[in-house]
Formats: sequence, structure tokens, C-alpha cells
Amino acid sequence: MNTQQADVLILGAGPAGLLLSQLLHQSGVRSIIVERTSKERVLSRIRAGVLERGTVEALHEANCATRLEAERIDHDGLILSFDGDQVSIPIHELTGHRVTVYGQTDITADLVDACEAREQQIYWNCPDTVLSKLTSEQPCAHFTDPTRGRVEIQAKIIAGCDGFRGVARQSIPAHIRTESERVYPFGWLGVLVDKPPVAHNVLYANHAEGFALASMRSQTRSRYYVQTSPGETVEDWSIERFWTTFKARLGPLSDGLETGEPVEMSITPLRSYVCDQMQHGKLFLAGDAAHIVPPTGAKGLNLAVADVRRLARAITQWDKGYEADLMRYSNEALSRVWKVERFSWYLTALMHQFDDHSVFEKKMQRAEFDYIRASTAAQLSIAENYVGLDY
Repeated sequence: MNTQQADVLILGAGPAGLLLSQLLHQSGVRSIIVERTSKERVLSRIRAGVLERGTVEALHEANCATRLEAERIDHDGLILSFDGDQVSIPIHELTGHRVTVYGQTDITADLVDACEAREQQIYWNCPDTVLSKLTSEQPCAHFTDPTRGRVEIQAKIIAGCDGFRGVARQSIPAHIRTESERVYPFGWLGVLVDKPPVAHNVLYANHAEGFALASMRSQTRSRYYVQTSPGETVEDWSIERFWTTFKARLGPLSDGLETGEPVEMSITPLRSYVCDQMQHGKLFLAGDAAHIVPPTGAKGLNLAVADVRRLARAITQWDKGYEADLMRYSNEALSRVWKVERFSWYLTALMHQFDDHSVFEKKMQRAEFDYIRASTAAQLSIAENYVGLDY
């Protein structure tokens, strides 16, 4: 058994875990990362790319924003469409802030490069990790490293940044976990295509046949989505069917759309989920390990970064002998998590077609859209949430 000591053991080498390690390094706190999959798998994941102002600030704090600043695309507004009618929400004019487009794949690559440059210790391909002694002063992780055999890491704190299916949350005893979940009766079929975006700002459309979303990853790469029915798979959708559906749901907003063969196609199920215990003994959860939001509103990565930023600051204070912030972490993080869950739920409910909606509920959707279109106050509320709530 190879036994090691760490101030902080981080589970997960996705953006959340890598960023936490980088922020802790900036404060002089030593960490070790354990990841259940391969480095290649982590770097190949295609995810969101709309960043809140706080996420951009966090990457600057981590000294990992050089390429971001060179390649970022800033958005001043957000477009909502309902049966062809439109409202453009001027988020910069209303809030003084912008959102930034920069792909999560690029963020992950930047963070991996930064960690490797400073020789951060990362164990890759360790799917059998088991946690123990979480309520003691020295929690432990045991796993098998492909090249070193059995490893034990004794830590002072364990940070669970290992996603919804990771071991961290599952290590909290079931009888003390309080979980809330809403599974939505549809998914999103996403297409990544190397064509210029159809719109400069992100565009959400509610059409009688379902939802559509137009966003971008760069000036030459676009990410488009359409709402799918339960049980549908990628195999049910030809690229020709996708483009026909996407154009119909965008209506006149699809003018100028350039179609092509996809770089990637995948279907994402939609759910809202919160574990109301983001701390158990010396284990602290962050990101998807603790909560899931539907992709409507682009909050998944941003919410994970908000958790990590808060946790890094609390651990830094703990390392200096002040434990109060760390003990408040779960309650304070959850207060913000539920507000972000509310916004993602609200935008999902407004912009999608639900098979079980009555005529009354459909007219309520329309009335809400008309209210937003006519009300600066309603637009400000959406803009504030879209650019990111304060900490």
C-alpha cells in the first residue's frame, strides 16, 4: 500500500476539481487530485460555453485566463422567441455586465495545462475509489492506480468535485441525505457544427412543436439544440431531420443559418436535483456532485465554479486557523444553489412544450412571455440571473 498525506484531497479532474486545485495553489494549500476516468476522456468532453462574470473572475484569480482573454466572445444581450414573436433582453444595458462565450473544453484544457506546469499530482483512471473515516480528523481515500497499485491518501479535507455519478455524494449515508429532484419529460438533442453562428447573442425559442436554442463556441463553431421526446435517441435523428426541425422552430430567426455535417451529436436528459447536505464531516461537495440544473440558462458550469470559489476561500481561511467559513460553506452555498435552480426551472418551464400542459398552462406561458416583452422590470430580473448572482 502506497500511503500519502495531503491537506486537501480533490475527487474529480473536471473543471471544478482542477479549478479548486489551482485556486488553493494560489493560496499555498497543497492538494492531490484523483480522477476516475482518463485524461483523454476529461479533455474530450463537450459541454457548455456561456460563462457568467463570476466564472471569468475565478479563472483570472486562478491565473488561467490568458487564452480566455485572447479568444473570448462577449454577449450584450439575450433573445427570447415565442411562436415567432421576439424580445431582445439588453443584459449589459440593464446590469452593466456581460456574459462570455468560451468553451468548457477549452477551460478544462487550460486548467490541465496550468496544473501540469506546476506539477500538480493527479491520479488518472481510478474508478474504484472508496472513502472512509469522513467524520474523523483524518479522512481517507483508497483506490488502485494503474501504474502504482493500491494507494491510500490521508487528508485533512476531502472535496467532492466528481460529478453526479461520483463516489463523493454516495459516501454520505443515505439516511442523512435529503435529496430533491425534478425530471423533465424531454431532452435536448445538441449538434456541434463548424459553421458561423446564426445569431450573435444566445437565442431561445418556444415553438408549438418544441424548444430550440442557438448558441456558439466561437465565430466559426456553433452549438444548436432542439427539444426531443422521451425515449428518443441520436439514432432517431438524421442530420437532415435536425436542420428541418431547427429552422422551423427558429422561424424568421433562422435566416442566414449555415448547415453542415455535425462535429458531434448527443442527447442530454433534463433534470433539476439538489442534495441538501454539501458537507458531511470533512467531506465537502461542489458542482454536479451536489446539484444538477437543466441546461436552460447555462448554469451548470457556472454554479460549479461558484461553489469552488466559495470553497477555496473557506479552505484558505481554515488553513490559516479560521474554521467558521468552512463550517458555513454548505448553508451559504445552498442558499445560492436554490436561487440558481429557480432560474433554470423558470426558464425551462417558460420556453419548452409540455405534453401534459392544458390550454390554461399554455396561455400562462404566453402571458408570461408578453409580460417580459413589455416590462423592463421583468427583463432586469432575467438579466440579473443570466449574468450571474452575486456571492
